Amino acid sequence: MALYDRDYMKNSAHTMRGERADSRSESSIVSFVKQTYKLFAASMLAGAAGAYVGIPMANAIAGIYWFIAIPWMLFGMFGIRMVRHKPGINLIALFAFTFVGGLIISPLLSMFLATEGGGALIGNAFLMTAVLFGGLSFFAINTTKDFSSWGKPLFFAFIVLLVFSLINAFVLQSPMMHIVIQGIFLLVISAMVLFDTQNIINGMFDSPVEAALVLYIDFFNMFVTLLQLLGVFGNDE
Repeated sequence: MALYDRDYMKNSAHTMRGERADSRSESSIVSFVKQTYKLFAASMLAGAAGAYVGIPMANAIAGIYWFIAIPWMLFGMFGIRMVRHKPGINLIALFAFTFVGGLIISPLLSMFLATEGGGALIGNAFLMTAVLFGGLSFFAINTTKDFSSWGKPLFFAFIVLLVFSLINAFVLQSPMMHIVIQGIFLLVISAMVLFDTQNIINGMFDSPVEAALVLYIDFFNMFVTLLQLLGVFGNDE
């Protein structure tokens, strides 16, 4: 899910992008991007550490899932943004968030690990996520297409998917609807990767910590979605 404010509802994205590009040199943007991806890589390691720690106590985490997930989401939306310019504190906040992200998905990972071939399925989901995420990022960096106008459609698509997910979870409880929703969500997340990566390259972020958080959340959502889809189709075999 989208856990931070991408300013989707602003209509001045293109103008802001042009203004920021003019105010920052190419070398400073390259340096910013390198720092962002270094922090993103470190965030992935922190998330993996969280999952490793969480798997042995997955049942306990599942029992208090929402008591962890809701503060985690709120912290991702507001907390990191508030401290993004405070050296040291911003890094602690970023890695704490990504570590807890690993804890949060540990019950899902534990469920798959308890099934035959579950470890391979998780590995395949991660590999597919890495390939898809990398391919989309490469395309966003090198294409001449401008994705800055995608903000509002992505925002509304996410809201619609969230509503249908809740209806299906609490009312319809349809496995087929779940597959359809996850499939569409994967497309939305893919579009978010294009949108967010291009915004980072074009200087739309003023903090590499916040930019790394954006990439982590996109990767996190894509991995969880692919894992669930592979799990559904794997169970059908």
